[in-house]
Amino acid sequence: MQAKTVAVVDYGMGNLRSVSQAVKAAAQDTGWQVVVTADPDVVRAADRVVLPGQGAMPDCMRELRSSGLQEPVLQAARSKPLFGVCVGMQMLLDHSEEGDTPGLGLIPGVVRKFQLEGRSQPDGSRFKVPQMGWNQVQQSQPHPVWQGVPDGSFFYFVHSFYAQPEAAAHCAGETDFGGRFAAAIARDNIFATQFHPEKSADQGLALFRNFLHWKP
Repeated sequence: MQAKTVAVVDYGMGNLRSVSQAVKAAAQDTGWQVVVTADPDVVRAADRVVLPGQGAMPDCMRELRSSGLQEPVLQAARSKPLFGVCVGMQMLLDHSEEGDTPGLGLIPGVVRKFQLEGRSQPDGSRFKVPQMGWNQVQQSQPHPVWQGVPDGSFFYFVHSFYAQPEAAAHCAGETDFGGRFAAAIARDNIFATQFHPEKSADQGLALFRNFLHWKP
């Protein structure tokens, strides 16, 4: 029997090494094979897909298109479990204020820039953008990918823009940074996080492990 595969999409803009290492750690002893790939056919053939992303949204969208991987990712989003990470989550929405960039349109909503200039945090210090570091995530709704992860767990963030899904039903988790925003979004066979599970220690690994067992 052929091993089931998870494709980590390499379109030149992801935190590939740490994402793939984390997914491999989560997949240990499960029979899943994790492949980092820039080959559209490998993405099409994979049983599950992870879409990482870091840097600027306009660059990520341009590279995804020019690599020939946009269509296989859209196909995956229609038919198999897909996990988006950081900018890989923002790309799933309709549009980003970053560079006035259209997204993939898989989840209705927009990506906004933090507007926190001159505002102070509860401890009196000024908000700094990007948000960089650990923050608490409140689970907005139950989801199989949250299984066994305590509500209010801390995850690692690095970002200047945040997702604003149109429907509350698509917000799977929220974080507060000058106001509440979507830290995780979900629809059908798609789950995605603004934070970096691969930099979030045991709870991040638990999300990837749950993703491998999830049967949407």
